[in-house]
Amino acid sequence: MKEVLMYIVGSLVEKPQEVKVGVNEDGDVTRFKLTLSSSDRGKVIGKEGRVVKAIRTVLQTAAARQNKKVYLDID
Repeated sequence: MKEVLMYIVGSLVEKPQEVKVGVNEDGDVTRFKLTLSSSDRGKVIGKEGRVVKAIRTVLQTAAARQNKKVYLDID
């Protein structure tokens, strides 16, 4: 799932080389910590958080197939 997240976010931002994804797995729960340039943060969050909500939905759908939960934090 980390590769999917990197692909989606890398396609949205102007500085994909500055995108970093931290992963913390604890049993059935996976927490992604997304670190990116401050100028790209708005593009990933989107108007009223619509873009980040869509990204979270994609991740949650993929995780549900494996009976896992996933969380995405933007730093």
